[in-house]
Amino acid sequence: MIKIIRIRNNQDLFTFTHVNSSDKYDSRDVDRLQKDDALVDGYLTWRQFVVDDALKMIDESFQWRKEFNLNDLTESSIPRWMFETGAVYLHGYDKEGNKLFWFKVKLHVKDAKTIHDKKRYVAFWLERYAKREPGMPLTVVFDMSESGIGNIDMEFVKYIISCFKVFYPKFLSKMIMYEMPWIMNAAWKIVKTWLGPEAISKLKFVSKSDVQTFIDAEHLPPHMGGTDQFKYSYPPLPDDEFKSPINENGPIVSEDESEVKDTESECKESLESSFNAEQALRPKKVQTFSQAATRPLSYLKAVGINGSSRLRGVRKPQTTFKGTLLHVSPAEELSFGSKDSEKKCLIVLNNVTKNQVAFKVRTTAPEKYRVKPSSSSCEAGASVDIVVSLHGGFQASPQDRFLVMAAEMEPGAGAGTPELTQFWKDVPKPKIMEHRLRCHVLESPKSILSNASDSPLNTPTGDTQDLQTALMRLVVSNSRLEQKLDSCMWLQKVLLVLVSVLMAFSFSTFYWLWTS
Repeated sequence: MIKIIRIRNNQDLFTFTHVNSSDKYDSRDVDRLQKDDALVDGYLTWRQFVVDDALKMIDESFQWRKEFNLNDLTESSIPRWMFETGAVYLHGYDKEGNKLFWFKVKLHVKDAKTIHDKKRYVAFWLERYAKREPGMPLTVVFDMSESGIGNIDMEFVKYIISCFKVFYPKFLSKMIMYEMPWIMNAAWKIVKTWLGPEAISKLKFVSKSDVQTFIDAEHLPPHMGGTDQFKYSYPPLPDDEFKSPINENGPIVSEDESEVKDTESECKESLESSFNAEQALRPKKVQTFSQAATRPLSYLKAVGINGSSRLRGVRKPQTTFKGTLLHVSPAEELSFGSKDSEKKCLIVLNNVTKNQVAFKVRTTAPEKYRVKPSSSSCEAGASVDIVVSLHGGFQASPQDRFLVMAAEMEPGAGAGTPELTQFWKDVPKPKIMEHRLRCHVLESPKSILSNASDSPLNTPTGDTQDLQTALMRLVVSNSRLEQKLDSCMWLQKVLLVLVSVLMAFSFSTFYWLWTS
């Protein structure tokens, strides 16, 4: 049981400080909770800052994580046939940029012998996503087309609901029920009782005619009226289709290309690699004036001193992800808007190893973005600025993702394009550090005003979200004070009655003694 809760006054977050039994929880989960304020805040927010309820939720969640050995759950520990069925997988995004978690109900068969493995299978997908996209919710899609009463497994459905209700707080964006047969209405009335008031509002029943209210056609399969031609197959596991981006002068040679087709493209690649290498080998981002004065004018123009800077108008990142090889700034998202000043973002990579590190940046929307440099290397202790810019008339989308890949190179390894191409072919996958960045679309002032007037109850963000959270806490505190006040008033009345009775008894006794 949890013994002590520490309240951090500066952030109003609760964290664990002591657990009396190492056998009840995985120590790695406890360590994470002690360090990760966002995780604790997720439990508290989901339980409306009622500490006792949050503690109960954490207790259940951590026991479940240890039972399923979640910290060591890998692809190889799940029966292969489960992956091959394609009944559960992650693919695509909804209109808000949340990942879609698909459940093909017609492929599910109730079987008591395999229910435990199926639960572990779902846990594997959730944990995999939680590590890759921390803090980002999921949209669950139950595709019930061509399903019937034989596919209903109430125990499995209850488990899925528990995953989002208890084990992964604030993880559920919405739950979309597609083409639910009328014969399942009775079953889903029972399911609603399991959801609780927080999740019932997230339940959406849709058909082919209105499913695009929540998911664009490009992320829907044809049988739902969409254009996504994705077909699940295993192996490998389905993942975001990250592709090599395009830099300002043209395509960057990908790791799959082994030779150059013509002399012109070879010259272009040579020029690009030399520029990228020069940027990557620059050990520090800050130069003194005396150092800059000794550089040739052509060099100064290339790096942005006394010339047109490629970093001009680029907003500097404020947060940092601390990886094993590179520190990546920003930590989670790149913000783009409609203004010219909002069409460029900066990714800063800092090498924290003692060796040279090769890196490359990939994106799910290579036609939209220009990345410079998109592939190069970074010396030990050095940093690299990567400029990501929107191309032409394209607009950023919440569905867009970027993948930063890094791997440590051997001392003395070459950093040219041919060497890097061969390096990425040969490097083992376990040695590659990956970090994902999502896109955040900045709203223009007009759209903000429009949204405020049309939908004043829309979910707030930023400072408004903080204000709403503070208001919620104030309401909860006020409610508790009222309860305490009522208790005090009741106690005061009881004490007055007792004092009156005691005084009456005393006077009666005194009068009896006096008359005697």
